[in-house]
Amino acid sequence: MARLDPQVERVLERLPEIARDRMSPDEARRASRERGALLHPPSAAVARVFERTLRTAAGDVGVRIYAPGGTDLPALVYLHGGGWVLGDLDAPDALCRRLANAARCVVVSVDYPLAPEHPFPVALEASYAVTKWLAENARSLDVDPSRIAVGGESAGGNLAAAMALAARDRGGPRLVFQVLLVPVLNYAFDTPSYAENAEGYRLTRNEMQWFWSHYLRDVADGANPYASPLRANDLSRVPPAVIVIAEFDPLRDEGEAYARRLRDSGVAVECRRYEGVVHGFIPMAGEVDSADRAIDDIGRALRTAFSR
Repeated sequence: MARLDPQVERVLERLPEIARDRMSPDEARRASRERGALLHPPSAAVARVFERTLRTAAGDVGVRIYAPGGTDLPALVYLHGGGWVLGDLDAPDALCRRLANAARCVVVSVDYPLAPEHPFPVALEASYAVTKWLAENARSLDVDPSRIAVGGESAGGNLAAAMALAARDRGGPRLVFQVLLVPVLNYAFDTPSYAENAEGYRLTRNEMQWFWSHYLRDVADGANPYASPLRANDLSRVPPAVIVIAEFDPLRDEGEAYARRLRDSGVAVECRRYEGVVHGFIPMAGEVDSADRAIDDIGRALRTAFSR
């Protein structure tokens, strides 16, 4: 019988339970920040880290840019997790630093507008605008505009997958890779992994319903492929992907289904399933070996993609 990794169990034992589905968005944001502060992933030095505020049609969007030093570098646009309702630039800071160094790329972390104040598709449009800005201003950031990737965790993985579709549909910017970490990919709660992991592994089925209820303007939005990339009729001509899957995650099956759909559409994809871990295992780096291994794997995948 499958069981949790003992390292994950130890981390979960010291993290307080949060019933976000019974909280207001502001309460959930405060509780999630407090719990996140109890995780201490290793934070690496990066040659230069700075922030900017970009004016976009979706409003002002803050970005934090991690530049490892050098010229003509590839770049990754990174989108944080948090169910479109939670999260900020600080939550993925350690991961962005590590990826910048591991992949020798500029990482542009996006502080996209949160729901429910800014429902679908505002976060996507803001993230797309940042990616377009990066492509148009690449040289000023020592970035090679022909080597731009997108990526994100959970809801950020959803936005990254949707952005890959949008970039294809809108004629650019050209993207070379997508990194989808335990991504949300479908407005549905009927997979075996939703049944198996509905409770007991921190991210619950009820919480996912709560997140979706705040993100979508109405139920009809859930059928839009920019909200549910798994529902896209055509997944051809999107960039190659690496998809990270966690065993004890309600979202596991939709991630694996997306990998199959991409392969069937002729898109190169590597789907890596990590056993014994829960949805939010990547921020447990430094305490959970699987998290460190996953980050190293992502770094290698990015280096390979950027070298093609």
